[in-house]
Amino acid sequence: MSCQGNCSSCSGCANVLELTQGEIDILTALGQYAFLPIARRADDMVPVYLEDDRYAKEEYSLILQVLEQKGLISLDYDKALPHADMTAYADYPVKGSMALTARGQTVVEMLEISGIA
Repeated sequence: MSCQGNCSSCSGCANVLELTQGEIDILTALGQYAFLPIARRADDMVPVYLEDDRYAKEEYSLILQVLEQKGLISLDYDKALPHADMTAYADYPVKGSMALTARGQTVVEMLEISGIA
């Protein structure tokens, strides 16, 4: 039986989680550092991550938003990292941090066990 998108009567894909390489990269980094800095403009909720240049700034923004929607990370603009070098974020007045959620930690552990991370 193929998936018809009627999730109320199906549990076949409920335990499936697809991740892009960019999502895996962020999760792996958070598995190593626990917290990473983020920022945003005062009038915009789009997260900005400038710690790595592997992906474009706009792509990192999308990756972070998707990971948050999947419940794997939390983005917190009330908890900036007190000793982090935020020089790269000078153009962004709202500074914060991101961290793995419990679900995200479980996914990172599964990635490590699988040899993916």
